Amino acid sequence: MLIEIGICTFRRSEILETLRSVADQSVPEGARLRVIVAENDERPAYRDRIEGCARELGLDLHYVHAPARNISIARNSCLDAATGDLLLFIDDDECAGPGWIERLVLTWQASGAGIVFGPAFAEYPDAAPEWMRSNNFHSNIPTRNKGVVETGYSSNVLLDRGDPRVAACRFDLSFGRTGGEDIDFFFRLHRAGVPMTISEDAAVSEKVSPNRLSFGWVLRRRYMTGAIYGTCAAPDNMTRRVSVMAKAAAKSGYCGLRALVAVASRTRCMFWLMRGTFHAGVVAGCIAPPRREVYGGAA
Repeated sequence: MLIEIGICTFRRSEILETLRSVADQSVPEGARLRVIVAENDERPAYRDRIEGCARELGLDLHYVHAPARNISIARNSCLDAATGDLLLFIDDDECAGPGWIERLVLTWQASGAGIVFGPAFAEYPDAAPEWMRSNNFHSNIPTRNKGVVETGYSSNVLLDRGDPRVAACRFDLSFGRTGGEDIDFFFRLHRAGVPMTISEDAAVSEKVSPNRLSFGWVLRRRYMTGAIYGTCAAPDNMTRRVSVMAKAAAKSGYCGLRALVAVASRTRCMFWLMRGTFHAGVVAGCIAPPRREVYGGAA
């Protein structure tokens, strides 16, 4: 069995630590590992460093230059380059925890799912506010809706390429600068009938950078995540879209009231405020797709 690891990168030296964490992984008996790195910059600025690191670690590396500053292009480049049985995605600023690959594979084998999500836990610096740390706003934890996994993030996921629906699917380029390309991708696979599940103990970690420690950054992220969810939840079903929007509006109002009640506790107040902001974003996304670009900037 060939297991491939897809990593999309854009001007992040942290990818070298990501590669080291992948090299430290054990793989199931009889399996071999191959790493695909897609660099999304106009020029292959980090190619030499990436290939040198892979040689040092003894990793089987396939490097792809995927320019255009569009994360969907980079992700599709990994999909196009994949030839193995399984493709696992991890972000270029994350590190795989012990047993990451084996735990995803074990869950896949036990469940028969075409998609297996794992959690991506944030590692906060000492400067992080307590309300942010306590609410763990920067982690990506896969969830179920009424017991069903509908979508998730590509920061920690296994794709079964033996499922023709998974093998044929590609990330939508229109989400490549706004983000949310993964939410859309997995929603489409869910609607196509691909079973999805969660491996709670197949974890990766991400160090939170200082520029993401502000109230405004967290607020914008929650709103944008909600807007993308609202856009992708029912793109071709007006009845469901109206239902999603109505429920989100009610939830946003409820969360706003809870935030007011909890104003004496900053941690609880922020929890309800950010939750309400997410649902407000869902309402906005049901009306029109988000336009704010968050990928492809200078930094």
